[in-house]
Amino acid sequence: MKVLICDDEANIRNLMKRFLAIEKIDSDGAENGLSAQRLLESGHYDALIVDLKMPGMDGLSLIRWVREKGIHIPTIMISAHGDIKDAVHAMKYGAEDYIEKPFEPEDLVEKIKSIVEADSVRNVAENRSSSSGLAGESHEIQRIRAVIEKIAPSQANVLITGESGTGKEVAARDIHRLSSVSDGPFMAINIGGVPENLIESELFGYERGAFTGADQRKPGLFELASGGTLFLDEIGDMPLSLQVKILRVLQDRRITRLGGTSSMPIDARIIAATNKDLEKMVAEGTFREDLFYRLNVVRISIPPLRERVDDIPILAGRIIQKYNLIMGMRIMGLTPEALNALKAHPFHGNVRELENIIERAMIFASSDVIDFPDLDLGTAIPREISQTSVPSDEGLSLRDVERNAIIRALHRWEGNRTRTAEELGISRRTLISKIQEYGIDL
Repeated sequence: MKVLICDDEANIRNLMKRFLAIEKIDSDGAENGLSAQRLLESGHYDALIVDLKMPGMDGLSLIRWVREKGIHIPTIMISAHGDIKDAVHAMKYGAEDYIEKPFEPEDLVEKIKSIVEADSVRNVAENRSSSSGLAGESHEIQRIRAVIEKIAPSQANVLITGESGTGKEVAARDIHRLSSVSDGPFMAINIGGVPENLIESELFGYERGAFTGADQRKPGLFELASGGTLFLDEIGDMPLSLQVKILRVLQDRRITRLGGTSSMPIDARIIAATNKDLEKMVAEGTFREDLFYRLNVVRISIPPLRERVDDIPILAGRIIQKYNLIMGMRIMGLTPEALNALKAHPFHGNVRELENIIERAMIFASSDVIDFPDLDLGTAIPREISQTSVPSDEGLSLRDVERNAIIRALHRWEGNRTRTAEELGISRRTLISKIQEYGIDL
C-alpha cells in the first residue's frame, strides 16, 4: 500500500510518514496542492490524505481537481474542529471520510485501511481511465483516432485545439499511451490555472535560495517529464515574457532552474492545447509567431459535441458506467426521450457539460433508467428539482442540493441507512452525521 500525504506543515507530514512506516505502509509527502497534482499524475497511490486548510490550493480544491481528472483515489480529509462543515462538503466532491485534529495515529491508519478495502473494486476499474481514449464513432472522432495512431510513435510536437470540454487532454493522453515513451511520466499543467508569478518555477523548477521561501531544490515539470510527455494545456494563456523562454527550450532541448547557473538536457515529448485562436493572437501580437510554428508541427482539431451528436449515446454510456462505480449505483441507461433531448441540446460546455448533466440526473433519477425530466434541461420538469444543479452561484445552495439528494436516496431505500450510504458513496457514519446536521426526519 502506498499513501500520499498533502499537508503544508513539514512536521505533520514527517510525523505521519514515520507512523505509517511503522505500520509497513509506504508514503510520499506533498507540501501543497500543486505538488500533490504532479505526484498523482506521475505515480499510483492507494489513498490520499489531504489537509483542508493550506495556502494556495486548499484541500477542497485539490479534491475537486482529483475528481475532475478521473483519478478515483480513496481520500481522507484532515480538518480542525471548526471546519467540520467544510469537511462534509469535501465528501460531496469525493472524499470518503474525514478525521478531526488532533487525532490518534492509530485512528488514521484504521481509516486508511478501511477506505482502501472498501474502494478496491473502484480502484481497479477507475485509476487507469486515461487508457479508455476518445469515445465515439462519428466520422470526426474516427479521423482523429487515426491521426493519433499515426503520429504517436514520433516525437513531433503536437497542438490540440478545440473548445473547452471537448476532450483535448484525453487526446493528449492517448498520444502518450500509444507513443514510444508510454512507460514514462505524463505530466500536465493548465497554464491558465496557475498564477503568472508561479508558472516559471512550476515549469523550470528552482534551486535552493532562488527566492524567498525556496528552502530546498525543486525540479520543474520539464525535468519531471523527461522520458515521457509534458502536456501544456491552455497554452494561449501563457504570458509573452515566458513564451520566449519556452521557445528556447523547444529549440535547445535544455533548461536552467531558477537560481541555477548550469543548464541540463530535457527529453520530453511536448503536447500543447488551447481553446483560443492562436493565429488571431499571432496577428494581434499576443502570441509569438515563432513559438506557434514550433508547437504547431502536427495539428489536431477536436470539433464541439454539438457537431458530432452521434457520439452522445456512447459518451453517455461511458459516463453512466463511470459514476455507477464512483457512487455505487446501478443506472442502466437512458430512455429514448432522454437521449433525444441530449442530442438536441446545444452543449456549450461540450463533453464536460454532458458529464455534469448525467451525474446530476443519476442522483435524482427515480428508477434505474434516466428519463427526460431527470436531465433537468430547463423545460417541463418538476418544480422541486428545476433549479438543482452542480454547485454554482445560481439556484439552490450546495447545502440544499446535498440535503435533497440525501432525502431522495433515503426515500428510495425506505430509510435504510446502509443502502443509502452506499448509493451516495459515503460511509454510514457520515450519513448519520449529515442526517443530524440537516435535521432530516423521515
